[in-house]
Amino acid sequence: MAAGVRAEEPLAELSHYVVARPIYSEAGFQEENERLPPPPPTLLERARAVCSCSRKKAFQITKSFLPILEWLPNYRVKEWLVSDIISGVSTGLVATLQGLAYALLVAVPVGYGLYSAFFPILTYFFLGTSRHISVGPFPVVSLMVGSVVMSMAPDDNFLIVDSNATGTNGTEILIDTDSRDAQRVLIASTLTFLVGILQVVFGVLQIGFIVRYLADPLVGGFTTAAAFQVLVSQLKIVLNVSTKNYNGVLSIIYTLIETFENIGTTNIADLIAGLLTIFVCMVVKEINDRFKHKIPIPIPIEVIVTIVATGISYAADLEKKYNAGIVKSIPRGFLPPEAPDVSMFSQMIAASFSIAIVAYAIAVSVGKVYATKYDYAINGNQEFIAFGISNIFSGAFSCFVATTALSRTAVQESTGGKTQVAGIISAGIVLIAIVALGKLLEPLQKSVLAAVVIANLKGMFMQVFDVPRLWKQNKVDAMIWVFTCIASIILGLDLGLLAGLLFGLLTVVLRVQFPSWGGFGNIPGTDIYKKVKDYKNAVEPEGVKILKFSSPIFYANIDGLKSSLKSTVGFDAVRVYNKRLKALRKIQKLIKKGKLKATKNGIISEPGISNEAFETDEEPEDNEDLQVPTKEVEIQVDWNSELPVKVNIPKVPIHSLILDFGAVTFLDIVAVRSIKTIIREFERIDVRVYFASYQDNLISQLERSAFFDDIVRKDMFFLTVHDAVLYIRNQMAYSDNQDPIFEKVRISSSTFHFLPSSSIHPCNFSYSMPHVKTRHRTVVKKKKKKKSKNLITWTASVVHEYFAVQSVGLSAPGSC
Repeated sequence: MAAGVRAEEPLAELSHYVVARPIYSEAGFQEENERLPPPPPTLLERARAVCSCSRKKAFQITKSFLPILEWLPNYRVKEWLVSDIISGVSTGLVATLQGLAYALLVAVPVGYGLYSAFFPILTYFFLGTSRHISVGPFPVVSLMVGSVVMSMAPDDNFLIVDSNATGTNGTEILIDTDSRDAQRVLIASTLTFLVGILQVVFGVLQIGFIVRYLADPLVGGFTTAAAFQVLVSQLKIVLNVSTKNYNGVLSIIYTLIETFENIGTTNIADLIAGLLTIFVCMVVKEINDRFKHKIPIPIPIEVIVTIVATGISYAADLEKKYNAGIVKSIPRGFLPPEAPDVSMFSQMIAASFSIAIVAYAIAVSVGKVYATKYDYAINGNQEFIAFGISNIFSGAFSCFVATTALSRTAVQESTGGKTQVAGIISAGIVLIAIVALGKLLEPLQKSVLAAVVIANLKGMFMQVFDVPRLWKQNKVDAMIWVFTCIASIILGLDLGLLAGLLFGLLTVVLRVQFPSWGGFGNIPGTDIYKKVKDYKNAVEPEGVKILKFSSPIFYANIDGLKSSLKSTVGFDAVRVYNKRLKALRKIQKLIKKGKLKATKNGIISEPGISNEAFETDEEPEDNEDLQVPTKEVEIQVDWNSELPVKVNIPKVPIHSLILDFGAVTFLDIVAVRSIKTIIREFERIDVRVYFASYQDNLISQLERSAFFDDIVRKDMFFLTVHDAVLYIRNQMAYSDNQDPIFEKVRISSSTFHFLPSSSIHPCNFSYSMPHVKTRHRTVVKKKKKKKSKNLITWTASVVHEYFAVQSVGLSAPGSC
């Protein structure tokens, strides 16, 4: 027990802390702790840093460009080689089938899908930083490429007249499929080449950060919409229904309408084969997911289904007997490299930009998942370069854009893949299919390939269930997800992605433009300040308002700062000032007309009328002797009490305002000017403004913006809110001790010059001590001339005495 007590004693001592230090303003802190700004490097030092070279630096640069030099020398042959071989074979089989299937999305002959599953891996093996992703086609990216291909090479551009056809005129309109396919392959490869160039440029310019703007909700909504687009595009292949190729806005709606209009022409053999393939693949994939800890290698159901379907189609001769749509021909071997058609770049530059970003974002997102799991890092900029060079290289060999597929990467990782050696082995399996096995796959039904594509969309469709979770966690993120999904379905993938990106940025702007704010109060006995509305123990210091604005302040939200300021203090400083000025002018007019008189005890109305606002004067001053100079009297005006004029002046129950800038990261020039104006507006109604919890960079920024002057000084800035509150309390305590000096009604015999009526201004006649009850002491001079009435002149003589007291520590007077 004693041991337990001894163990608790240190914890009890550490549960509280006591700090004794001075109250720090910015000026005081800088005086005591001199800031040491880092000296800027000289031009010679910069040149040396850039141009200097050593063997170590050269090797580091080489390794950053060729990451294979980093991991290959450390390759554990005995531990990893067998696993990589097994993984490579499994992934290669899946990649072969997916390459054929995704070629349908690009609207090119299926054989070119094998090329796209082979060539990109060869360069990524040397340049990529991810050890687990499987490089190759991906349905979303393939569909985006296909939309460009279909828009630039529609069927209508390749119509020919068959004079051998039997009909009314003996002719028939046909499609020149050979020319069409050749043109589409050229477009796809040219687009791939351009995408690769853009990705390399992005990598060299070190702008891999651009993918950060593609937030997870945005990517989730976009990929779900893309899955829906893929489903619709493959539905007509499963049904073997001929439709037009629609692109752009509402293309998915038009495709669905025409598909169901022609559903009566469905090929039953293709439909049955497609439905069976979808059912079997989804069931086996579910088994693989549920028993992945017990099954050492996932069942390659796509490969099995493809082999079985090819055998059935060949044995039953489905093409001739049931008019089923089959692959027909797959080229054997490789085509010679072909240069891109540079003249097409201008037509596809906009689409290539979005494809480059989406392909990169998908690959990096998947790569980061496995990098985190296996504790290594991937370089975003190097990934841009790796995929860019891969696409440039593969574009020369009639391929379409490569990235990574989630399902294929999952197969590579789950079957034991450790490095990109598994990727090279998978490329070897695809190579075998290209060289030797392509002929065997020619009887395969296209509906089976389309069904394989649809079955692999399950994971993307399941993202819909993320929306309720997002709505509970963050409604804005849920709105981004839904908006991006709907926009991508209606507008198309390229415009939908752009719309989703703009909507996401708009939500950020709105959240910055309308940030959280609130009046803060002190938790008694601590230096902690919390929102008064959120904590019942939080108490606002007497006569002090504390506002915390949780956002950078710039031109777009400066009005929000002003409105939150009005809500916190409970009045409009400009309106208060104008109302006070209006009341003083009315008082002046009444004094001129003789309805009011200024005396040493205040202002009295004409005889017989009681003054509810001020104490009546029992012995009015005798001004009959015109030759005797009038005496000056100090008049106390309490703006929070009733005045002898009908002007409704808002109450000002505070004497100090503290702006907590702890969450303000930057200010623009509009904000600096507006804040300075706010200070002046409050100062002229005798409310002092202080700043607290600011960041050091704000002070430097304010100095560069010429913010500080004789009125706005650094001693208005405090390191913490509590420093500011303690400083204000000390000022109040000191002023209360000095108050009797000002409670005396002083009569001066000095003579003052007359100020014309047009020059009346609160700064000419008043000042106030920062009391909870604000009082204005006004010196009034009354003077009589022939045929003239009493005139009021507003002077600041008492300010001289105030400044004398100010020199021993009182707050500075209000200024205009």
